[in-house]
Amino acid sequence: MKELLDSLAVQPRSDVEIVIVEDGSSDKCDFLLDQYELNISYFFKQNSGPGDSRNFGMSKAQGEYFLFFDSDCLIPPDYFDKLDKGIRTYQPDAFGGPDAAHESFSDVQKAINYAMTSFFTTGGIRGGQKQLDKYQPRSFNMGLTREVYERVGGFSDIHPGEDPDLSFRIMAEGFNVILLPELIVYHKRRIDFSKFVKQVYKFGVVRVILNKWYPYSKKLVYFLPTTFLIGVTGLLLLSIAFPAFLIAPFIYSGLLCLDALSRGNSLRVAVMAVPAAWIQLLGYGFGFLKSLWKVTLLGQHERSAFPHFFFDKKSLD
Repeated sequence: MKELLDSLAVQPRSDVEIVIVEDGSSDKCDFLLDQYELNISYFFKQNSGPGDSRNFGMSKAQGEYFLFFDSDCLIPPDYFDKLDKGIRTYQPDAFGGPDAAHESFSDVQKAINYAMTSFFTTGGIRGGQKQLDKYQPRSFNMGLTREVYERVGGFSDIHPGEDPDLSFRIMAEGFNVILLPELIVYHKRRIDFSKFVKQVYKFGVVRVILNKWYPYSKKLVYFLPTTFLIGVTGLLLLSIAFPAFLIAPFIYSGLLCLDALSRGNSLRVAVMAVPAAWIQLLGYGFGFLKSLWKVTLLGQHERSAFPHFFFDKKSLD
């Protein structure tokens, strides 16, 4: 949180209202606030999840635009200049920007950042200029107008997935939702691969639920990791009798490494990007497949099948 506030303290404009919502944390950050000459409102509340906490923040904010950052983000000094230019040019109702890895991040975080943002792993849906689906703003770098909030409402109680869920509802109301590709924030990733596995598994589970809620949102790109998982499993089985089938995974890994290098990563990060990409695809693919089996094929209610993905912990038959 200190790093985020440090990055906001050097912004060239002073008319930004900062609303900090502490969602039941046992390691509170309120002691930091006196260190900054910023317009900060601080609120502590019992843990109810990121969606409800962001809604709480919007209910307290005074401005006409609501902008969301996660506490593990760093904001470039020219962020608000680019934001103002984007708003003047496009007049969006809701918007977002991509994330990138800061030079201070660890090599693991940089490798995971590649896996989460590469066209060869996620299809560019997290802010890439080349995308296989319509852009859905993500809460680490997302904005909307007060009018949107008052008409559509806020985030739901699902997590993860509360941000694309809100994006779909905003789009359904006919609001103008755009990507501002220059509006970059530096977003810290998981600190090790074991935590990354859990994260992408959850993303896969939630995507099936979102497809159920918004049938028109079903796109081939969301099925690709599961197809990849099934294909790799098939290749491994075939390689028992025909070892030549193992060539394909090695070729794909080589392409990933070269692509990571071409994006300015060091050789060490590029090499680590290969297992990160495989984790992203296989972990997401497994979560998607499990959710597809429970929610779609067995017809279980999502709140019963995956109760811990909902902060109200409801269990329905």
